[in-house]
Amino acid sequence: MRLCRYVIDNQLHVGFYEDDKVVSLLGAAEASGCKIPNLTSEIDLLSLLPPDGSHFSQVLSIHKWLQTAGRDWAEEASIPVQAVQLKVPIPRPNKLFLLAGNYAAHIEEGGDQAAERSETFPYVFMKPPTTTLIDPGSPFQLPTVSPECLDYELELAVVMGRRGKGISTGQALQFVAGYVVVNDISDRGFRPNPQRRERNRDTFFDWQHGKWHDGSCPCGPCIVSADAVPDPQRLEMRLTVNGEIRQQASTALQVFSVAEVISFVSSFVTLEPGDIISTGTCAGVGAPKGIFLRAGDRIDATIDGIGTLTTHIEPSGASNSHS
Repeated sequence: MRLCRYVIDNQLHVGFYEDDKVVSLLGAAEASGCKIPNLTSEIDLLSLLPPDGSHFSQVLSIHKWLQTAGRDWAEEASIPVQAVQLKVPIPRPNKLFLLAGNYAAHIEEGGDQAAERSETFPYVFMKPPTTTLIDPGSPFQLPTVSPECLDYELELAVVMGRRGKGISTGQALQFVAGYVVVNDISDRGFRPNPQRRERNRDTFFDWQHGKWHDGSCPCGPCIVSADAVPDPQRLEMRLTVNGEIRQQASTALQVFSVAEVISFVSSFVTLEPGDIISTGTCAGVGAPKGIFLRAGDRIDATIDGIGTLTTHIEPSGASNSHS
């Protein structure tokens, strides 16, 4: 089951997502005769998802009705995706974590040697969610302060559905609400204060600050419920720029699995419902080839079973829309 938030005629809605269309949850609930208390277009998607969503069972029943007895109704009531503005599924998570170096081939294309997993640990960093998350299909504006070296990073992200700390690897997936696609747009050339006196840690902070530009975390196009993904380590993923394939891999190639990442982060941080953990990118980024994003580029980031997250690149100084 895939759910989305979308705007049409200046009104926010919640709906079921298909690759080329959406169906209103409110309309489907009424048509199916399934009553969901306090269901409004402003409802938090977490309440509709496992493991603890108060309306998950009802929404799942409606989804099954749409695929069977309600199929004809859904066909007539569906809205083309092109006619709506998709929104970030979880617009204001308390925490937005991301991983660096979780695919060996990506580490190696950057000139480093991948360590044996038993000899290392997940490298986790954060982005400010309220200013980096942007809607599917929305533009990312090249930052005026450093517009020349922006790169794409296709990632599978997990949305937490239950509060927990010290979660074991074996139990970790039971805390998941669903999965989304993330594009961790990264500035490979950010160098604050070019006249600076170099210090030992400058390179690390250049890298970290290059992750924080406004709009640098497109997210969507929907959230697929955790029950629909029996194994998050068996998802095919690919990214194109202007139709050219740049990244293509499987989550099976992750150094640390989704469950292991959740367990690691929760060993020292309390995870809360809605927290997003993006699990790292695969090989094929632009930097090793000296190819960076330019105004007018279109990025399509796809993970099978979730969907395609589209981002348009705008020049510095253009207007941008954030969630």
